[in-house]
Amino acid sequence: MLSQNAITVLERRYLKKDAEGRPTESPEDLFKRVAQAIAEADKEYDVDADIKATQDIFYDMMYHLKFMPNSPTLMNAGRPLGQLSACFVLPVADSMEDIFDALKNAALIHKSGGGTGFSFSRLRPAGAAVNSTGGVASGPISFMKVFNAATEAVKQGGTRRGANMGILRIDHPDIMEFIQCKKNTAEITNFNISVGITEEFMKAVHEKREYSLIDPHDKRECGKLYAPDVFDLIVKMAWTNGEPGIVFLDRINRDNPVPSLGEVESTNPCGEQPLLPFESCNLGSINLDAMLVCKDGAYEFDYTEFEKTIRNAVHFLDNVITVNNYPLKEIRDMTLSTRKIGLGLMGFADILYKLRIPYNSEEAILLAEKIMKFLRETARDASNELAKERGTFPTYSESVFKSKGMVQRNATVTTIAPTGTISIICGASSGIEPVFGLSYIRNVMDNDELLEIHPYFEEVMKERGLYSKELMSKIAQEGTIAHLEEIPKDIRDIFVTAHDITPEYHIRMQAAFQKYTDNAVSKTVNFPREATQEDVRMVYELAYELGLKGVTIYRDGSRDAQVLNIGKVNKAGEAEPAADAERGLGRVAPRMRPEVTQGITQKVKIGCGNLYITVNYDENGICEVFTNLGRAGGCPSQSEATSRLISTALRSGMDVESIVEQLRGIRCHSTLRKGGDVKVLSCPDAIGRVLQTVAQMQSEKIAPLVMQEEQEVHDDSKCPECGKPLAFEGGCNICRSCGYSKCG
Repeated sequence: MLSQNAITVLERRYLKKDAEGRPTESPEDLFKRVAQAIAEADKEYDVDADIKATQDIFYDMMYHLKFMPNSPTLMNAGRPLGQLSACFVLPVADSMEDIFDALKNAALIHKSGGGTGFSFSRLRPAGAAVNSTGGVASGPISFMKVFNAATEAVKQGGTRRGANMGILRIDHPDIMEFIQCKKNTAEITNFNISVGITEEFMKAVHEKREYSLIDPHDKRECGKLYAPDVFDLIVKMAWTNGEPGIVFLDRINRDNPVPSLGEVESTNPCGEQPLLPFESCNLGSINLDAMLVCKDGAYEFDYTEFEKTIRNAVHFLDNVITVNNYPLKEIRDMTLSTRKIGLGLMGFADILYKLRIPYNSEEAILLAEKIMKFLRETARDASNELAKERGTFPTYSESVFKSKGMVQRNATVTTIAPTGTISIICGASSGIEPVFGLSYIRNVMDNDELLEIHPYFEEVMKERGLYSKELMSKIAQEGTIAHLEEIPKDIRDIFVTAHDITPEYHIRMQAAFQKYTDNAVSKTVNFPREATQEDVRMVYELAYELGLKGVTIYRDGSRDAQVLNIGKVNKAGEAEPAADAERGLGRVAPRMRPEVTQGITQKVKIGCGNLYITVNYDENGICEVFTNLGRAGGCPSQSEATSRLISTALRSGMDVESIVEQLRGIRCHSTLRKGGDVKVLSCPDAIGRVLQTVAQMQSEKIAPLVMQEEQEVHDDSKCPECGKPLAFEGGCNICRSCGYSKCG
């Protein structure tokens, strides 16, 4: 049964709508539409196939929330667009023509609802000679910024921003710049980035020696770096704001099922799907919670139902490959040549609660291995059965399966994806992640707030006579019950959340699933705010030791604000104490307003009319803000007061990012109109957005010639649609309140 939250997400992002934005289908209609469209593929292999029977099987899986395909399939199956794949990898070759072909292709993919992965490792480094023009190359990072800007301009299927993965090999000459390219969190906001780690590099780290940098243009050695220093920088930046992640390229290619087709250079945006250039993959996940049965008051895992669902899901995903409307011919050809599918899981944390197994326990790790092994073995058997009926994937004779005597329809069958909004639809915990919070507050209409509680936790608390709204509200504020003495220890031990689990157990759980996963595992290793860089280093080392294909970490609160060092930096890289006035402990007077300034004026639509925001700056940076309301009225005195205080703070030397952080997310009832595409939450929120945009333009040295009205500005700590805290899972920011998700 769909929860109200699931219905809201479906209505907002998936259901067909009329010209006024009103849904024209129900969730049941959506499942029927998708089931019918995917079942049609059976006719390709058997003219007498019972399409209705297949349709009923597919509908039943989705309606009873046992299995859910990736979002593009739910959105587009049975509709004119017909693009059903979640993720793609596009090659970026070292010529201007190839680079902008990749940019064009990425825009087409984002428009159709997919995400893209790129390796920029083939591009020659910044400053290298370009013989055809006599000039010099601008380097991979400059082109990443071009791709980022293009992504910002294209909405995926009209419902969400595009998502990208950017990868650079560790032996690329520009690797040090790449590692730090997201140091400013306002830049390259539509990319997740990962360093492509090689076995040679890790060996050099452990042996404490230099390793070679390779010019991608002529493949010659062009320098050396001390490997431990490079590894230290990766760790430091990941500790600072969660990026870059790392992917182990040699391990990924070791498991490449058809190496003759080329080398795997990149993954999809969340890192779980390594793909060849021009390849795509179709993902779907089984809801483990729907595989439980209750006998004599205790839950058991139903492997019979699990097996049936796996076989039907493999059939479903293979059909997706057949009926898919691919955005490019090259993608169609490559995808059909390997027919890769990625069947995964969600709700793992939910079943641990019901089975009374702590996530951070050896028992949980053993269960993870058992479930994933069963999934892969059954999925491969189902792929074998399909191969007998439909034939193997076209490049099977070149694959590793041929030499092993394994007949397969699909080159890969298993992937662990983050699941994001489809887990909200199923009312399940995301992927294999632990539950982010047992209780949280969700915004509803007219700024009311609704307390959302994990249903099984609520059930147990009521059974034990411990439930109260006051306690649930307290848990929502605390985010964990680990230290709440009013809750019995046996409950606290079982109902652990993401931040109750040590980073070591996060990594060990990921490794347990990776052991039986063809592709890779999307998982975020959560660190508490007080974690050290040495803690991050230990996790990266453990990920390498346990055979992972990649890892993403996030330290709580590390993206809430720009991290700045004030004062001089000593030789060890630590900030020295600054003067009292610099630290904000003394009195600071604002500098005089400059006689000459330059800037921009931007019109922003708000609930009570048009707000005109002027931001001016001089050679010392942004120095003042003015606002003016249109004829519709509003509250001009408050806007003027806000502007004056901001101007005073700016001329007193206050950091722009700190001001933006205080303004963004402030809500005003009159601004939150029902209907329409509202971009701002209030006048202060609008001012904060424009300030952040101008600050970003200054940092990139962009002249303020043209600005888009109502430009969206990113804040990684709060949901831009409902204002609630975002959970960082699998390289994506996900709002469990309204279904918003963003990768990058």
